[in-house]
Amino acid sequence: MTVIANQHADDPADDPADDRADGPADEGLFRDDDLIRVITREGVLIAAGGAASLLQTAHPKVAQGVYDHSYTADDPLRRLRNTMGWLYAVQFGTREEAETFSALVTKGHAAVTGPDYEANDPELQVWVAATLFAVAVQFYQLVFRRTFTDAELEEFYRQTKVYATILGCPEERMPGTYPQFREYYAGMLRSLEITEASRAIAEQVLNPRLPGGPLHAPGLAAIRLLTAGLMPAPVREQYGWTWNAARERRFRLLVGVIALVYPRLPLRVRTLPREYYLLTTRRVLAKLKRRPAVVVRGVAPEQS
Repeated sequence: MTVIANQHADDPADDPADDRADGPADEGLFRDDDLIRVITREGVLIAAGGAASLLQTAHPKVAQGVYDHSYTADDPLRRLRNTMGWLYAVQFGTREEAETFSALVTKGHAAVTGPDYEANDPELQVWVAATLFAVAVQFYQLVFRRTFTDAELEEFYRQTKVYATILGCPEERMPGTYPQFREYYAGMLRSLEITEASRAIAEQVLNPRLPGGPLHAPGLAAIRLLTAGLMPAPVREQYGWTWNAARERRFRLLVGVIALVYPRLPLRVRTLPREYYLLTTRRVLAKLKRRPAVVVRGVAPEQS
């Protein structure tokens, strides 16, 4: 498998032995040198989560489902914990952990239905997976100041199909290759229509009610700037966010500072969010008396 070259690869703190994801010894869905692990182990990607989330809810059906059923507004930290817990379980957990958590998600989504939407609709699962892939690629390249090759993009894309298939989406519903993904993604960006539900969720995501109130103001301002800067222009315009030369300069300055500082941190520091969310996930799964009675289709094959 391809291993991404890091400009600080000689740093002893980046020794693979430090890339722990401590937990049970049985194998997960991926290996440590798979791009999905090399890329998503970076905690800084959480800062781009707002862009991925609001791209998802730019889809009217996703937006309405989230607006009608989500607890984002009432408990944003719990929502973040559950989302990141599931992602890290799929990316770095054991096969059993990934399947169990995904079965719980599938079971929970079965109740998320409305007049024109179902959370387990493959159309929506494909779109959510697409945003997770696209935003991770975009932000990782900015932070690490590198450009993925076509082969790397193909590999990473194929691996991130698991975000949909492990929730039951048939793989044939997804774009088969990275070039096909690009056509699908560009078409979606042209066709998305922001709704009032989309805008209401954006307000909840970008201005969450957090313990500590004003103490979070500087961090939230940075997240809002990153979210707007990472958002594709057609969608950003529909959300009605101000974007001009001054905000573009501030965005580039912020990304430049992150790119200067973050990659130089020891790997064990950069992966602390993964360790935290995996720990909380494993504690929750350990309390389950039995696995949920949901059959999960389309799990990635065992790595040989």
